[in-house]
Amino acid sequence: MADWKVPLSDVRFTEAEVAAVADVYRSGWLSQGPSVAAFEAAMSAYLGVSEAIAVASGTAALHLACVAAGLGAGDEVVLPSLTFAATAAVVHHVGATPVFADIRAVDRPWLSADAAAAAIGPRTRAIITMSYGGHPGEVLALRELAHAQGLMLIEDAAHALGASAGGAPVGTIGDFGAFSFFANKNMPLGEGGLLVARDPELARRCRLLRSHGLTADTWARHRGEEASYDVLEPGFNYRLDEPRAALGQLLLGHLDRDNRVRARLAGSYEQALACIDGARGAIAVAREPQSAWHIYPLLLERGSDRSRFRDGLRANGVQTSLHYPPLHRTRAFASSAGAGLPETEEYAQRTVTVPLFAHMTEAQLGHVLDAIGRVFMGS
Repeated sequence: MADWKVPLSDVRFTEAEVAAVADVYRSGWLSQGPSVAAFEAAMSAYLGVSEAIAVASGTAALHLACVAAGLGAGDEVVLPSLTFAATAAVVHHVGATPVFADIRAVDRPWLSADAAAAAIGPRTRAIITMSYGGHPGEVLALRELAHAQGLMLIEDAAHALGASAGGAPVGTIGDFGAFSFFANKNMPLGEGGLLVARDPELARRCRLLRSHGLTADTWARHRGEEASYDVLEPGFNYRLDEPRAALGQLLLGHLDRDNRVRARLAGSYEQALACIDGARGAIAVAREPQSAWHIYPLLLERGSDRSRFRDGLRANGVQTSLHYPPLHRTRAFASSAGAGLPETEEYAQRTVTVPLFAHMTEAQLGHVLDAIGRVFMGS
């Protein structure tokens, strides 16, 4: 169904935002340049870090983090199975082995620090935590665990721009933080990502690797700052383009407002679902830690027919999704350690993600809730 009454996610831009992108195209400079530099400065200030590195995608940010962390063949990385494929794929691409650990519980669907501790072995070099749905999860406990064990902590904060835990922005708590600006994210640029690194030397290396390991990029040479360049080590083409960076500067200006709207909608869902038998929010609404509410996942009652539930919402014009098929059950990662993940298995069978976006209207919210009620009443 292409014309959903209530889509899962929806993106709208103001005329000023469209004009900012058009201005970049009129300028004739499209790749990494002044807009990227300004965007990085704005993101550094927002996150309270000394340096932020804009890259082509959240996956690129995670990959650079793994490379800079020195992960390679023979190493193991503990991470949740309940995450997007990219979280484990970057581990594979540096030659390391993903080791999947369980979530805390079906109503706390993020990596358990206890499960992560149990999964640590002699070859473990790092932990990757993923802020599921925008919730910080147990990132503070995982930081303590990683530091106690001498491991790197990489935050996959793709869902969590604007979230915080213990007074610190998610993505700045571990050794590395990777953000995504994919088309459905809270700050949607279509593609794009951002990497922060606690160690300035590792940040410098990530910035170098972002653009082929060159000592001077095209913009620096264009301005006459450098006549040529050296290649310090083989790198990647992970540059962010100028139009997306220009758009990002404007979207950042209302990110916190949009996240507050998402939180209010999540609260409305939670309140209404308390009166509907059959489903509840998978993540409780709370002041602390602060979630970015990237998605709103439902948790169906045990034994529910999820396909029937989704078909019923579809018949009412409501789009749904699943976040996520557990990676240890996919063909790509089935060979990785993933036994004994009962909470992940149960959650993955019972969860359904329903619509949530910053300009979602009360009428749209009411339509979704009415459709949920109709399905459970069998009408």
